[in-house]
Amino acid sequence: MEDLIIDLLAQVRQQKPLVHNITNMVVMNNTANALLALGASPVMVHSPSEVREVVDIAQSLVINIGTLSELTAEAMLVAAEHANNIGRPWVLDPVGAGISAFRNDLLANLLELKPTVIRGNASEIMSLYNFSQVNTKGVDSTADSKAAVGFGRALQEQLGSIICISGKVDFILSAHYTAEVHNGHSMMTQVTGLGCSATALIGAFLGVTDQPFEAATAGVSFLSLAGELATARSSGPGSLQMNLYDELYHLDDNRIKAHLKMKYYGN
Repeated sequence: MEDLIIDLLAQVRQQKPLVHNITNMVVMNNTANALLALGASPVMVHSPSEVREVVDIAQSLVINIGTLSELTAEAMLVAAEHANNIGRPWVLDPVGAGISAFRNDLLANLLELKPTVIRGNASEIMSLYNFSQVNTKGVDSTADSKAAVGFGRALQEQLGSIICISGKVDFILSAHYTAEVHNGHSMMTQVTGLGCSATALIGAFLGVTDQPFEAATAGVSFLSLAGELATARSSGPGSLQMNLYDELYHLDDNRIKAHLKMKYYGN
């Protein structure tokens, strides 16, 4: 698996896939910079009047529901449906799942469109499985990632999507395989949008492969690894954010093989 995701990184840097992000206002700059540092090309288009045309030219679609409005909700549904119609992979980040009826209704409609990949924290994945349970504190998780694995497996069986659960340990779940990523650092929780950046990176890897489990594993692994390496030379959250982009930019075979802590096994 390590060699496969290293190869995907080389493909992203060679092909520079265009990743269409319909994302939240808090993290647009962060996720665009993360994609650029990795080697991909971001575009942020939110109008329902033009999302179909952008999905047409992009290699993947990222939908992040962090800061919703009626207009962006419409754009998300239009874009996801069109992505399905033309065979474009897409990833859903269910930020704040469970905190409002409006958000839950949108998520229910998006889940019917069967995302290629879903990435969220433990509370978001648990809330996706049962919207009547509010497990979040705003957009922060109140549960450990391991506690959500059973919910993630049930969602995977129901939808066929690859499920990524972020936390102290990151879990990536498919029908047949599981990957665990043991990189990262607690200081990363003090920088907004790093989970959202992982979702965007998954979009980049989806743009160069038809293997969504490998794409999801690459996106989650490299964000956690870059965060851990960046923390080692950061004095606080501000420098961590800056150093994270540098670490993504400088990721290579040697650094990945020396520092990535990943387990991979059949279910």
